[in-house]
Amino acid sequence: MELNLSKPLIIFDLETTGINVTKDRIVEIALLKIHPNGKEEEKTYRINPTIPIPKDASSIHHIYDEDVKDAPTFKEVGKEIAQFIEGCDLAGFNSNKFDIPLLAEEFLREDINFDMHKRRFVDVQTIFHKMEQRTLSAAYQFYCNQNLENAHSAMADTRATYEVLKAQISRYESLKNDVDYLSQFSNHQKTADLMGRVILNKHDQEVINFGKYKGETIESVLEKDPGYYGWLMNADFPLYTKKIFTEVRLRSFNKK
Repeated sequence: MELNLSKPLIIFDLETTGINVTKDRIVEIALLKIHPNGKEEEKTYRINPTIPIPKDASSIHHIYDEDVKDAPTFKEVGKEIAQFIEGCDLAGFNSNKFDIPLLAEEFLREDINFDMHKRRFVDVQTIFHKMEQRTLSAAYQFYCNQNLENAHSAMADTRATYEVLKAQISRYESLKNDVDYLSQFSNHQKTADLMGRVILNKHDQEVINFGKYKGETIESVLEKDPGYYGWLMNADFPLYTKKIFTEVRLRSFNKK
């Protein structure tokens, strides 16, 4: 089963210093570009995160400080990565909750212009969990009848994710071979900030999804509590979440 694509699809995986989207950094990124005609391109980057890699993280992906001390920083390769991804949809395993938000943080941190709203996201883990409830290694065994060698190597995980996605489409008649459908199917809700702290209501208004103002639109909260913006900007929230609040705030100013 080959994917039915209207534009290129990037399947990718990150190895990182940890699982905190706002604080942790990428140490390796593997990108597999699938073109509508079936052509494949792949790129893997080892990246100096500029912060120490905790031993717990290294014990999982086997990348240590010594391995990346001479590697380029994200600032040095970020524009090249953004260019490779430009015009593509994105897919991964648990990518909607982790890989995509963390990648967006890295782009914003280095002031690299990359609009995540222009593309669709397919999360193979979400499809798997809705259908079978397993992990990537189990998914690979279940769908592809193979053991996942070199698990937690970025390209091995990326390749496995691609094979699992194709096998899922072949296995389930209810799954359409269409990225727009798969993107909607693998998203639990319509988010504005990638992390789900800001969601979109049926009118596509940005709605706060945490704290005392949960369920209220950002615009209405900033109107009645102007100090909330300053608190949020100084708090430990992802840069992309702060970006959404700033966009809404500026939009509200322009209405006046």
